[in-house]
Amino acid sequence: MNETTLIQRLKQQDPAAQKWLYDRYSPLLFSVCRRYLRSREDAEEALVSGLFKVFSQIESYSGVGSFEGWMRRIVVNEALMMLRKAQNLVFPGDEMKIPDQADHFSVEADMSAREILELLDQLPNGYRTVFNLYVIEGFKHQEIADMLGISINTSKSQLILAKDKLRNLLKIKGY
Repeated sequence: MNETTLIQRLKQQDPAAQKWLYDRYSPLLFSVCRRYLRSREDAEEALVSGLFKVFSQIESYSGVGSFEGWMRRIVVNEALMMLRKAQNLVFPGDEMKIPDQADHFSVEADMSAREILELLDQLPNGYRTVFNLYVIEGFKHQEIADMLGISINTSKSQLILAKDKLRNLLKIKGY
């Protein structure tokens, strides 16, 4: 099914189109939720809530930009709302001075997705959330600050602290 037909059928609330979208995109969208939320159950809840919003707010999709990107943004927002509700979104190190030089952080290409998720699960929620939004999703610090209700410097410091923690975890694992 092509995207235009899918969207048209979703706007008509066609159950077959909804099932097709679920079957096609739920693994990808679940992995997005899982990067933000430690428990599988929470990630599943964010996914279901996000897909409900996709189905109920399909009329708001303007056709500008990627449909997949629009859905990803919805599930990211659902995951962030769950973190806020659980009051697990803490940003330690807010007072940290931001260095001017760029760092050259990268994750080894031979690591499995499971190993990367295990590393991300060891990060505090604030670190993990900012790392995901910046590195994985590609948001800018201003956008992250607006989404999370924090300062740009807090976003930057959380990213630096997340990268430092990941470096240390990688060293321990022998990477």
